[in-house]
Amino acid sequence: MCLYLRSWRSENEELDIGCDALLFRVVRTGLLCSGRGCRCYAQANNPLANMRALNFHDYYIGEYTGMDEDGNQFWLRYAQPFSIGKTNWLMRASLPVNSFPFGMDGDTETGLGDFNILAAYLFDTGKPTLSFGIGPMLNAPTASEDVLGSEKWSGGFANVLFNASSQRFQYGYLLTWMGSFAGEDDRDDVSLAAFQYFTLYQLGGGWYLRSTPVWAYNFENDTYSIPLGLGVGKVIPTEKVVMNVFVEPQVSIADDGGTWPDWQIFAGLNFQFKM
Repeated sequence: MCLYLRSWRSENEELDIGCDALLFRVVRTGLLCSGRGCRCYAQANNPLANMRALNFHDYYIGEYTGMDEDGNQFWLRYAQPFSIGKTNWLMRASLPVNSFPFGMDGDTETGLGDFNILAAYLFDTGKPTLSFGIGPMLNAPTASEDVLGSEKWSGGFANVLFNASSQRFQYGYLLTWMGSFAGEDDRDDVSLAAFQYFTLYQLGGGWYLRSTPVWAYNFENDTYSIPLGLGVGKVIPTEKVVMNVFVEPQVSIADDGGTWPDWQIFAGLNFQFKM
């Protein structure tokens, strides 16, 4: 979920975790841009809005906590609303391209990572500016190289809240957990939780400040990472598409075990398609 980070275990195995990242970056129907101070600016980072979205996200990892090496993780994400009977859902699919160091020599391997998909049931909160969703999540071992993925099938859940009742300040969270149920026996089992908070402050004219780091805990080896971030973004509405471009440096303030990002730069370009 999002945004995503990566956790290295003692065998230098890699596992994608939902962050950010599980960020759909879409605009709620009925709140489209219509002028100065419009609600599309407040809703542009709502991870549960009822719109299609195509996102390009990149994490440049400047240094890891367990090794003096850098890496990169690029994410292609697509979100699509759908209905089952009278219920409303949102599907989000993500595929990473990883470039990670491995081994004692710090050699770099680049290729596809594990595919992730989730479906969130959207509750009717009675308030168009308050979104709440929960649903299943699946992680498939699609990595092109062993060191770029977990080699495990994992399932779990994602729970998201986003409050855009204020046009100036929006907030929310994404909570995920997934555990492995099949895969290669010689790889560690997966039991990983992640919590991402969203805080966004509108500056006017589509500009905004943002903080969306992912806190993660690996139950298999009792390691964790707690970063903080502060960045800036710009929402650019057009007749049919709302674009959202941002950059957010993040730094670890507490971590233990494993090899987590010591500091990284999260950047993205989101396309939100009006229906």
